[in-house]
Amino acid sequence: MTPSSDTALPDAPAVEITGLVKRYGRTVAVDGLSLRAGRGAVTAILGPNGAGKTTTVEICEGYRRADGGSVRVLGLDPVAGRRALRPRVGVMLQAGGIPPAVRPAEYLQVLARFHARPLPPGLLLERLGLAASARTPFKRLSGGQQQRLSLAAAVIGRPELVFLDEPTAGLDPQARHATWDLIAGLRLAGVGVILTTHHMDEAQRLADLVAIVDHGQLVVAGTPAELTGTAGQLRFRAEPGLDTDGLIAALPAGSAAKESPAGHYVVEVHDRVDPQLLAAVTAWCAEHGVLAQDLRIESRTLEDVFLELTGGELRS
Repeated sequence: MTPSSDTALPDAPAVEITGLVKRYGRTVAVDGLSLRAGRGAVTAILGPNGAGKTTTVEICEGYRRADGGSVRVLGLDPVAGRRALRPRVGVMLQAGGIPPAVRPAEYLQVLARFHARPLPPGLLLERLGLAASARTPFKRLSGGQQQRLSLAAAVIGRPELVFLDEPTAGLDPQARHATWDLIAGLRLAGVGVILTTHHMDEAQRLADLVAIVDHGQLVVAGTPAELTGTAGQLRFRAEPGLDTDGLIAALPAGSAAKESPAGHYVVEVHDRVDPQLLAAVTAWCAEHGVLAQDLRIESRTLEDVFLELTGGELRS
């Protein structure tokens, strides 16, 4: 027997996208994208502006209809199964949706009444640093406080799946770490988390799976460790315009070197940086009268991978 579009499978992933297509006139915003996000895992969807990630997430949330392919959220069609999904899915929007005169405490108390087993509003206010502003009208909260209240609203119903759109945008370091702790707690509780963010360090720290999207297509998906690999980097600062071709010639085979931005140099190898590479770089600098400053050894980052795959040009 084949299940209907509004019947959930008990072992279904949190989100399953197959061949998704969405067009706006002649513009193809999403072009055959496929992705699977597990329960009890954080999936980060990354991409430059206009890559199609927001449209993809909005289709998963049931706010837009697909033009092709299929999307299942907790085993259900997000449009046809909207009523069944509403109490099981939390959505955090980056802006809007909260009345300007409402106060955080009363807002969360009202939301709690719509759920069978809500998290205590006071606990959420405390964990997200909003207790002191519990009686302050929403319009008088700072941007970071408004962002945290939106996060609290998304998780108060103990959802099985939560969509978080730029959850730490505009937050100070303390609030950012508190938000990271909350997301980690959701994951430990078995909640599926779909995260969109422009902070590569955030995705690298939190995500079990990273999906990079560009031009409406999935470019690559994998764990942060799989995407960054084992490549090592040696970075240093010096006067701009060094002869990087000459530097490469003095390095062990398979090494690469570039200047980006001006005066900042990166030497990269496929394996870990070893004493021989370090000695070769410092010897070349000494031979050419170059004072290498702030010399440090690093691993390849998710931001490095993102820029390699999507390019470094600015997009509107």
